[in-house]
Amino acid sequence: MSRSKQPTIDDVARVAGVSRATASRVINNAPGASGLLRARVHEAVAELGYRPNEAARALASGRPRVVDVIAVSCNLPGGWLGSNPYYSRVLAGMMPLLEGTGAQLRVHALSHESAAEALDEISAGVTLGAVLSDITPALAARFHRLCRRVVSLVPTAATVPAMVADNAGGAYAAVTHLHGLGRRRIAAIHGPAISTCAADRRIGHLRAVQRWGLADVSADAGFTREGGYQAALALLDRHPDLDAVFVACDLMAAGVVQALTACGRRVPEDVSVIGFDDSVAAICVNPPLTTMRLPVEEMAAAAVRLLLSGDIVPGHRSLFPAELVERESTGAPKS
Repeated sequence: MSRSKQPTIDDVARVAGVSRATASRVINNAPGASGLLRARVHEAVAELGYRPNEAARALASGRPRVVDVIAVSCNLPGGWLGSNPYYSRVLAGMMPLLEGTGAQLRVHALSHESAAEALDEISAGVTLGAVLSDITPALAARFHRLCRRVVSLVPTAATVPAMVADNAGGAYAAVTHLHGLGRRRIAAIHGPAISTCAADRRIGHLRAVQRWGLADVSADAGFTREGGYQAALALLDRHPDLDAVFVACDLMAAGVVQALTACGRRVPEDVSVIGFDDSVAAICVNPPLTTMRLPVEEMAAAAVRLLLSGDIVPGHRSLFPAELVERESTGAPKS
């Protein structure tokens, strides 16, 4: 057999000296084969390096072909799944890959408090695989122990395969861009501590602050417009001379622009604002936001390709760069 050809169940049956039906029963852990035959099939599987086609197994078992999408809220208010553009971008990236496959998408929006028990139940019904669109490392590791066909879109436990954005590098680039425009009193508004993406963006901001000799002026908020609005007001109260703000997501940055405008500050003449994501929120604010583009659709598509291929290696990481998108919310200081 050519080494470039993936072994099939027929190859397993031939090497084991059994019928195709017997090989299938053993591989799918179904009754109807003796212990001796099972041992021969398992030996053939190991010899050939055969990997079952999970889609075929799902069809054979009568289970629907489904990709589960799991999102666990990070202290966000009710309705968070529909209110944050990130999640619709995840689905938009996944759906074209599933067209024509007969597979369905199943979305699970979980609260952090009830997630552990829910994930245990979800894992038992996974067929094609699961994409973790937002989750903590501890919960991701728990799910991965129960279900190996899983890919995360956020940084999680080291064992969990992931398609992740360079959040730290993107934050560093954002602050560096503001510094290059001549801004020197640059503040930051970070996301919730429970979010690994927010944590990495915080790291990138601190690296830039140290690199350019800036003061670490910052506040924390939830990934919401209101969170950005309130954090901006608090920063202005403590640091009325700030001339730029790096914000950990576009929804928050939209709230920051509103707060600055309400306080009589012009954007970008008085204060430049840069967000993170390049979501629809970036162009639904006046002025439109300069932002770091998070390639959510590409990451989600890559996760689906990996699940469909079945070539899922624990600990695998693919890193996607965050790219600067310049719009009207940033500019050089006006003399």
